[in-house]
Amino acid sequence: MQRKIVLACAQCGSRNYSTFHNKQSDAERLEVKKFCKHCNAHHIHRETK
Repeated sequence: MQRKIVLACAQCGSRNYSTFHNKQSDAERLEVKKFCKHCNAHHIHRETK
């Protein structure tokens, strides 16, 4: 089952990505390195709840 998640930048906190993810367990949050248009650099983006 896919679940819609929102990714937020770890540096500035802006929520600028949303995607679908197959999540098997709720134990850990998804972390991906993506480009943040507000910081104008690549940073870690974490799943928000």
